Amino acid sequence: MQAMRKTLDKPVQRSLNLDQLRAFGLVVETGSFSAAAERLGLTQPAVSLQVRQLERRLAVRLVERVGRRARATAAGSELLRHAQHIDAAVENAIEALGDHASAVAGRVRLGTGATACLHLLPPLLRALREQYPALSVVVSTGNTDDCVRKVEENSIDLALVTLPATGRSLEVTPVLDDEFVAIGRADLAPLKARVGPADLAPLPLVLFEPAANTRRLVERWFAAEGLQPQPVMELGSVEAMKEMVAAGLGYAIVPGMAMRGRGAHPELKISRLVPPLSRSLAIVLRRDKPVGKGLRVVLDAIARAGAESKRPGTPRGRPGR
Repeated sequence: MQAMRKTLDKPVQRSLNLDQLRAFGLVVETGSFSAAAERLGLTQPAVSLQVRQLERRLAVRLVERVGRRARATAAGSELLRHAQHIDAAVENAIEALGDHASAVAGRVRLGTGATACLHLLPPLLRALREQYPALSVVVSTGNTDDCVRKVEENSIDLALVTLPATGRSLEVTPVLDDEFVAIGRADLAPLKARVGPADLAPLPLVLFEPAANTRRLVERWFAAEGLQPQPVMELGSVEAMKEMVAAGLGYAIVPGMAMRGRGAHPELKISRLVPPLSRSLAIVLRRDKPVGKGLRVVLDAIARAGAESKRPGTPRGRPGR
């Protein structure tokens, strides 16, 4: 024990190599040295060496094999707990230094819902890549609660999510409203041009999964008329919902952006909701988040997309009669 304490007292042993730390974290996350190597673009022996070097540096065993999986030891679990804070501190430092760089570069981590990812972000991200080739925008999808939690943990830099989204440490800025529409197969009991809760409640409905904020909004729309929908399917993907409706398996209420442009479906007819129902999408940031050049251009691009969506227009598709 005395020898170990002397070893740890050496300054070099108390420093951490971030590449070694990341390799260790991925080995535990994936449960495999080879899987971690694939994620890092390295060879398996190279990852094994990084973990061994980290173990020697700290004079503790960090990884053990349980069955066929590599798992963290008690010491490794403790290091992982601190590694989350180390990652956040490094990301904040990089963002803070971004303002001193002459060009917009680096990485911005964005979390959003699947619908916005498919129907709002592609042209925005393409324009950013063309204008700022050194800027990488990494997108992940999840529901509002998942994305907000990741913003709070600083595992993503910002989120674009359906309101409500709350948190003491968060700054929430609404950027666009997206009106819901009802959809049905055009040649099967076509919907009227405008439909209300009483029109849709008796029909076989394909709705969003219960955890989604969009589902809660739809349920409140029905509840205002004293009705409760009885879905035949509950799905997490608006594209899956559209395909189920196109197959003649029911009717759905979906965000209008999913039916515009490339989202328009030749076999589906759109009906407006009465009373109207819409969702608000907002940008969520930590209040203490450093806003460097890279993050700023992404925020500005989303704000512009929101402003453009407020221009007069109607959902594209085959309108009801």
